[in-house]
Amino acid sequence: MKQIRVALIEDHDLTRVGIRTALQQREEITVVGEAANGNEGLKLLQATRPDIAIVDIGLPDMDGIELTRQLKASIAEDQQGPKVLILTLQDNQEAVLAAFAAGADSYCMKDISFDNLLEALRVTQEGNSWIDPAIARIVLKQTRQAATPATSPSSSAIEAANSKTVAIAATEPEYSQMLEAYPLTDRELEVLQLIVEGHSNAAIADKLYITVGTVKTHVRNILNKLCADDRTQAAVRALRSGLVG
Repeated sequence: MKQIRVALIEDHDLTRVGIRTALQQREEITVVGEAANGNEGLKLLQATRPDIAIVDIGLPDMDGIELTRQLKASIAEDQQGPKVLILTLQDNQEAVLAAFAAGADSYCMKDISFDNLLEALRVTQEGNSWIDPAIARIVLKQTRQAATPATSPSSSAIEAANSKTVAIAATEPEYSQMLEAYPLTDRELEVLQLIVEGHSNAAIADKLYITVGTVKTHVRNILNKLCADDRTQAAVRALRSGLVG
C-alpha cells in the first residue's frame, strides 16, 4: 500500500498527541511533523510538503481556513501541493463552505472514529473528497429550509420529479444552462448523494452494485453537468443547491 505522508496542525495538545499516536500505529501512514498554531503549521507544510495536512479550523493565531487559503495560494499551478483535511467541531454551513472555498479537500468532525479518519485520508489521497455525513446532513437541512417555497409545488415541478431525469434549478448562472440542457439522471443523483456523504468510488460501486469504471463514468458526467473541476466543487454545489436529499 502506498505510504501517506501526513502533517498534523492542531493547537489542543491532547488531541494532537492522540491523533499522532494513533496514526503512527499504521504502517501506511507516516507523520512528517506537527504544529500547534497556524504560522508554524504553514512553515511546516511548505518545508515538508506532505501528501495531506490535517488542519484544525480553530487555530489560535491563524484559523484553518486562512491557513488553507494561504497554502493553496503558495502552490504553483504546475506543482502538486499538500491536500487539506479540515478537522473541526464546527458543523455550521458557513464554516463548511468557507473551508471548501479556501481550497480544503475534505472535512471531518473531531468526533470521527479513527477508522473513518483513515478512510478519509485514503479517499483524500486518491484525489477525492471526504465529507463527514454529519456535515452533509446539516448543510442539506439548512439548504432545504432556506429554499422551501411559500407555495405548493407546481404541476411542472411534480412532473419533473417523476420523470426519468430530474431537471435541477441551479443557483449558479455559469452551470444552470448546462443542467437545463443535460439534467442529471436518477443514477447520477444517487452517485452525487454518495459523493456528498464522502464515499470513495469503490464504496459507491459496492453500494449501487455497479463497477468502479461505471462509477467513474457517472462522476465524470456529474462534473461536466455541474461545470465542476473536481468532486469537492461538485459536492459543495450540490449542498448549496439542495440537489440531493
